[in-house]
Amino acid sequence: MEVKDTNCTSLGYGKPPWIFKGSALYQLHLVKAENARAFIPKECKLVEAFGYTLGGFFLASYDDSPAGIFDELVVIAGLVWNPPTSCAWAARVLVGSDEACLHGRKVVGLPSQVARFSKKITALPQTSESKSSSFLRRIGLRTSSSNYKNHMDVEVTEIKKQTAMSICNINVNATASQQDSKGWMGPLIKMSLPNFSGRTKYNSNLLKYSCQIECRVRAVQPAKVSGPSALDADKENSSEDQSSNVESVSRVPRGTKRNFSISVMLSKPILALEFNHLKMRVEAPTTVTACSHDTT
Repeated sequence: MEVKDTNCTSLGYGKPPWIFKGSALYQLHLVKAENARAFIPKECKLVEAFGYTLGGFFLASYDDSPAGIFDELVVIAGLVWNPPTSCAWAARVLVGSDEACLHGRKVVGLPSQVARFSKKITALPQTSESKSSSFLRRIGLRTSSSNYKNHMDVEVTEIKKQTAMSICNINVNATASQQDSKGWMGPLIKMSLPNFSGRTKYNSNLLKYSCQIECRVRAVQPAKVSGPSALDADKENSSEDQSSNVESVSRVPRGTKRNFSISVMLSKPILALEFNHLKMRVEAPTTVTACSHDTT
């Protein structure tokens, strides 16, 4: 597959690679293939089995980045073949930064939108307590606070043309670093996450880029995701969905892109990984001439 370099020196991000530091939740879901195909260009082949692909979301909080401090929610539609492996395809990227949104759209070819991330941490009682824990608490060796577990609600609201549209609410357990700086946060690992992007009104090229990640990782209980009370498709009739003649966008019926991305968030979770002490190195995207359909 022929690949050409792209010109990535633009905006306030400076020259690549771009470094992001913070923490994140990476959650994998079983996504219906028919929903994922709505976002993927025709020339790309979806990785699927029994009518499902592997999608999910990446919820990150950056305390250091080229765009400063901001939150990000990447909704992953599914996986696309890139033999001998595969690449993720983002259905929607919601960021709490105007600069990050513009960079994502024009340089990385992402379907980025500005969003507001409202966070609320609450302490909920544990559902059960072992006999030994109960005894230790009664004799004063364990405080009553041990019967509570911190939960954080993240309300994600998309901001478009001065209009606020609720996307979802994500209920996650507070990270070990938030609860106890001495808490076990898993082993230190290095990994690469390859991605396809582009084919949008802001960048019509088919692009490929990679995220090199160093972090402490541990498996956690999947976050509970709830959607907005009503999916008002009419609010999606924006210029993004109406005026683009790029095929991957025109394949999505007008007014359904937001609903499809919400359906990904509400699909069945199968694995959740918590990334702490995250350092993510994003390489410059390259232009790809075509997706490969060869799966051998």
